[in-house]
Amino acid sequence: MILYCDTSALLKLYIEETGSDTLGTWVAGADAVAVCRIAWAEAHAALARRAREVPKDRSVIEAAKTALRLDWPHYVVLEISQTVVERAGEYADTFALRGYDSIQLAAAFEAGRITESVIDFACFDVRLNKAARILGMRVVGQN
Repeated sequence: MILYCDTSALLKLYIEETGSDTLGTWVAGADAVAVCRIAWAEAHAALARRAREVPKDRSVIEAAKTALRLDWPHYVVLEISQTVVERAGEYADTFALRGYDSIQLAAAFEAGRITESVIDFACFDVRLNKAARILGMRVVGQN
């Protein structure tokens, strides 16, 4: 089973939140965990924002950044090709998605196309999950 994690899901592996335990179970059962290259920047931006907003969490945030850096080489990192961004543009229009959300969805779709398998899509965004279901992915996370 290939588990694709968008950034909302990926962060739950590093910061204890609602859904972290469930996601950890899915990751443990996956043959591979895939992410899009942009997840690195999105994750660091989210962690930096949390460090600014909740200064007492600064040490937890630094630990999360370190853990992400150590784990990153173990993920299947999907690149952002012209095909992916063109598909993302279509998804942004079709599903009324934000730019990076549409790129995440297009990258997950590309993973399924390349592997010729159904992708398990881990995400905690209702609109993005709905779009993933319409595209034939199995959704893990918020429904």
